[in-house]
Amino acid sequence: MLYDWLKAFHIVSIIAWMAGMLYLPRLFVYHADAETGSSQSETFKLMERRLLKAIINPAMMAAWIFGGLMVWLGHHWDQPWFWAKITLVLVMQAVHGKLVAWQRDFENDRNTRSQRFYRYANEVPTVLMIGIVLLVVLKPFLS
Repeated sequence: MLYDWLKAFHIVSIIAWMAGMLYLPRLFVYHADAETGSSQSETFKLMERRLLKAIINPAMMAAWIFGGLMVWLGHHWDQPWFWAKITLVLVMQAVHGKLVAWQRDFENDRNTRSQRFYRYANEVPTVLMIGIVLLVVLKPFLS
């Protein structure tokens, strides 16, 4: 029963984390075209900062906590699909780190990337999410 509750909260956390990970680069697309110092640019800064601090970061931490507890209770560490999944999750964590760095660049008016760059960057979390979901649902490599 505890495992099912952890799984439910893990899924909710992942949904919130992914919503932010998909939305933040979209904000960057529009922010990249805003004139530095403009009220539009300042509004984007506020939106990006709030999205990171109020949704993305807490959801990511909750996902790690609930997921870690599920791994511990479910003894998943001996499953090959789990190691493939955790590899993609670590890549997602690295993407999260890049989003934080890019948000800081915008915050300090140091962005040097185009909106086109952020359009491509926006696809990375989607591709990772698809891989992670397929691994969890299909559990390939079962021995």
